[in-house]
Amino acid sequence: MGRITETVKILIIVNVIFFLGSYFIIKPEPAMQLFALWFVEHPSFQIWQPLTHMFMHDLSSPMHILFNMYALWMFGSPIENALGQKRFLFFYFSAGLGAALIHTLVNYYHFNSAYDTFIQLGFTANDMQDMISQTAQPGSLMQGKAIPVDLAQEFFGSYNIPAVGASGAIYGVLVAFGMLFPNASLGLIFIPIPIKAKYFIPGLILLDLFSGVTGFSIFGANIANWAHLGGALFGFIMMWYWKKKGFGQANRWN
Repeated sequence: MGRITETVKILIIVNVIFFLGSYFIIKPEPAMQLFALWFVEHPSFQIWQPLTHMFMHDLSSPMHILFNMYALWMFGSPIENALGQKRFLFFYFSAGLGAALIHTLVNYYHFNSAYDTFIQLGFTANDMQDMISQTAQPGSLMQGKAIPVDLAQEFFGSYNIPAVGASGAIYGVLVAFGMLFPNASLGLIFIPIPIKAKYFIPGLILLDLFSGVTGFSIFGANIANWAHLGGALFGFIMMWYWKKKGFGQANRWN
């Protein structure tokens, strides 16, 4: 894929600074409270989190940031070369913010749907508050009531599990790569044969869609599938528009 481009290099450095700073300067818990993307009605939610969550990663697993930064280098550098620095920065952050928007909307829908279901089943508003604040575990409130455990987990998780990671923005970059270089062969560690981008990237997005709709996570627990899909959607819209315009009026980005 060639050498790393300047903007991609800076983005990787900033991600690493956030990761190390969350360990050694701010410490993990307050760093997550400040910079991760929380549910909009959670006490930890702040207006800057749709932006800062793109630079936060799972502090319990270095593989999260390693995979994301590898993907940013692998796919981001050719996209920056194609778009230019300013357009690439606009594209990257727009995809990341789009991912945060879709994730937040879906999370809000899941939370309120579960809330309404619990109310219909006889729970009170105080029961709901006890559950999301961990004053009472879901199981203790469910005794004698026929309630799916996954409903309680969805309700609790939507409120209390924040989103972190650059993957929403990176999915936008992946879509851009697939649209600009559809016949590029991708040789990936977990797939023994090269696959063209025009097949691999849509396939990856379809897997996220399957996981988002069914709740069955193919790549592991606590993956923000709808954030991935949001980044991909916003990336597609931007690239479709720019390709339609033939990347015209390039002077606006210089």
